[in-house]
Amino acid sequence: MRRALFILAGLAAGYITGAGAGYFGVHAFSGNQPDLALEAAMTSIFVYGPAGALAGAIAGFFIARRPPAP
Repeated sequence: MRRALFILAGLAAGYITGAGAGYFGVHAFSGNQPDLALEAAMTSIFVYGPAGALAGAIAGFFIARRPPAP
């Protein structure tokens, strides 16, 4: 149960962090001027958010493996 909660927390935190960082990253480095806001939104939602969620779930899995501090 503890591991599942850590994985779910990692999923949520990773998705939010990945989508936010991806949005600002695309805004900073994209050369597409006419559709910059649309490109940033769609890329962050469908690429960087899920990638961050996967990384967060993996991190949550490994953090949950550690024994709790005494």
